[in-house]
Amino acid sequence: GFTGIERYPVDAGWRYEARWVPHEEGRSIDIATVLNTIEPMPNTGTIEFEREGKTHRLEVVDEGDGALFVIFADRTNAKETYGAGRFLYADPLDAEHVVIDFNKAYNPPCALNAFSTCPLPPPENRLDLAVTAGEKRYHGPH
Repeated sequence: GFTGIERYPVDAGWRYEARWVPHEEGRSIDIATVLNTIEPMPNTGTIEFEREGKTHRLEVVDEGDGALFVIFADRTNAKETYGAGRFLYADPLDAEHVVIDFNKAYNPPCALNAFSTCPLPPPENRLDLAVTAGEKRYHGPH
C-alpha cells in the first residue's frame, strides 16, 4: 500500500518573490513525455530568481487553466527526489512578479504509478542547483 511521501523540512529560503517575464501570445515549448512523445505546450512566460549568486530561469507552461505550471529538474533528482523531476505552481503577485515556493514542489503521477504518463522538464528548466525543498522520492510500491 501507499506509504506516504517524505518531504524536506519547510525552509523559507526556498520561497521567492521572483520576476515574471511574460512571452508573446501564442508561444509554445516542446515538452517530452515518459512515453517518448513530444507535446508542444503553451509557454506563457519565464520566472527568474536569484540563488547562490546566479540568476535561474524557469519556463512556465499553461495546461489550459491559466495557472503558472512549472516542470523542473535539479541536482537532487534520482538521489533524493524523483529522477524525472518535479512539478510546482507559481502564484501571480503583480504584473511583473510571482511567488515561487519550492517547498510546494511535488512528484509527478508517474513517480507513484507505473501506468501514468508524465511530462518531463524541458532543457531550459534543468536547474544547476540542489533544490532541497518539497517532496522527496517515493520509496513505496508502484
